[in-house]
Amino acid sequence: MGKEKFKACYSHKLRRHLQNLHWKVYVEFEGQRMCICHLPCRQLKSSLGSDQTQGRLVAHYHCVVCSVTIARKTDMISHLKRHINKGETEASYSGSSDVPFEDPVPGGQAYEIMKELGTNVQLLPNHTTPQKTDTYFSRKMKTNRQLVFCSLAVLAEERNPLECLDAFGATGIMGLQWAKHLRNSVKVTINDINEACVKMIKENCHLNHIRVEGNRTGRQLDGAGDADSPIALVEVVKMDANVIMHLRPFDYIHLDPFGTSVNYLDAAFRNVRNLGIVSVTSTDTGSLYSKSLNVTLRHYGCQIVRTEYYRELAARMVLASVARAAARCNKGIEVLLAVALEHFVLVVVRVLRGPTQADESAKKLRQLLHCQWCEERVFLKPGSMVEENLYRQLPCQCHGSMPGKTAIELGPLWAGPLFNTGFLRRMLVAAVQHNMEDIQPLVKTLICEADCTTLKPFPVLGYSALSNQVECGVVIKTLQKVEEADTSDQSAKRKTTGEDSGNVLKKIKADTSLEHPAFYYSIHRHSIRGMNMPKLNKFLQYLTEAGFRVSRTHFDPTGVRTDATLAQFKEVLTKYSVPTYSSTPQSSAVSSERRQTL
Repeated sequence: MGKEKFKACYSHKLRRHLQNLHWKVYVEFEGQRMCICHLPCRQLKSSLGSDQTQGRLVAHYHCVVCSVTIARKTDMISHLKRHINKGETEASYSGSSDVPFEDPVPGGQAYEIMKELGTNVQLLPNHTTPQKTDTYFSRKMKTNRQLVFCSLAVLAEERNPLECLDAFGATGIMGLQWAKHLRNSVKVTINDINEACVKMIKENCHLNHIRVEGNRTGRQLDGAGDADSPIALVEVVKMDANVIMHLRPFDYIHLDPFGTSVNYLDAAFRNVRNLGIVSVTSTDTGSLYSKSLNVTLRHYGCQIVRTEYYRELAARMVLASVARAAARCNKGIEVLLAVALEHFVLVVVRVLRGPTQADESAKKLRQLLHCQWCEERVFLKPGSMVEENLYRQLPCQCHGSMPGKTAIELGPLWAGPLFNTGFLRRMLVAAVQHNMEDIQPLVKTLICEADCTTLKPFPVLGYSALSNQVECGVVIKTLQKVEEADTSDQSAKRKTTGEDSGNVLKKIKADTSLEHPAFYYSIHRHSIRGMNMPKLNKFLQYLTEAGFRVSRTHFDPTGVRTDATLAQFKEVLTKYSVPTYSSTPQSSAVSSERRQTL
């Protein structure tokens, strides 16, 4: 125990303290005794959905094999049995930490070093479990971090320096990547309310030779040109996310709490600057993907059901909450990007200040009419007049051929476009420049989806595929010419007057391409029984030949985004599908002979 917890004045009192508090509840493993620990190694959060609340200390055990912290004795015994079943009986845990800095990791736990995009961060052994640690880190969110980085890099080309905020730092890897690669173009602020997180973020800054603002050491001041000199400056703040967003204005804000983000949207749009960007990552896939409908209604105020297009439904539901939060602050939004993958939903929006822009965004919130038989869907027409028969708006005829009520109303949802083609192309330029080969296929799919076309607008090559640096520069310059008109008008947006900003917005609207069709159809969901359907790429070609706009979608690998109705979609699918078993005369004769022999 620490000195602030127990001060022993006599040896018999210390022995009695250890015997009554620690030795009575020990767990034995391979001749070693694991006593209970009351140090601040582990904190229990007041609620699983609240990231910005201080936790209380709980007693726990340290596993001698993997150094994980477990609260209950029975859970620790079960945990050790699993190690024994796997053959892991060697004690590799040491009580002292090998942290190369002055302050050790809280509780003396060992850690591992992980490198991503040239940035090193230290991780605790239980970093993958949010309920057991505050310094949570997920390797599956690498795609999310790279998409957010590219969106920030695009904004940094429009104006700099940018004041950007990572509201939920945890290990601080996202803010460190911003500072390390964008350097003087950004002024990074990493925030977290937990003391252990703030301490680890500062240590990760030293690990990457990044100076923490207001924390200058002698090593950092000596030798401005040596290898140990800081390469960037980062501000680390210990504050509630809502408080810091209310107190200070930012150009770029990223929200990535554990769970839903709706509790922080009002504060995010309160002080964000005009034409700034707000990116929101939601990881509450249970409520977004129609698994917990009561939680969905409570958090997002939307009525939904499980559909074949549930991922796009989740993205439009998050955008509806974002648009309402922005409208309450007299701000509108322009959706730049919406991605829904297995583990998260990411939306990136540009903020347009003014009540007129807020009204325009609010008009794009509509109800969705969904047929439960064929899963045809259509957004209800805007207007406040009551319509006698809403089924007339559905292209299908299920209501006339099926008994009872066949359709339901879902929403309110975002009915506007989900992508901005010009912004995605500039994100692809940033991905090529920073050698992010993992997300380049995804961004290419998003560009084709935004244009609703199967044609790739330009080739994309990573640094490894380029023959030399000259060819790489030619490719990047070619990509940048696509959006030369847009980038030339963005440099003075921050200081423009009301009239100039209005002209810029009009130009943005004029340059916007034709909106992509809403939602998509799954080719496997509507396949015909007993028929072999064509390959997906061939089917896309058939739809294009029929005169429809068509593209693949990142929401579903078997999905097809098209402006054709479901009946037209099925008609083309039926036309080019072949029977599974062909009934030729020879085959029928063979089958008759077999029947006679039997």
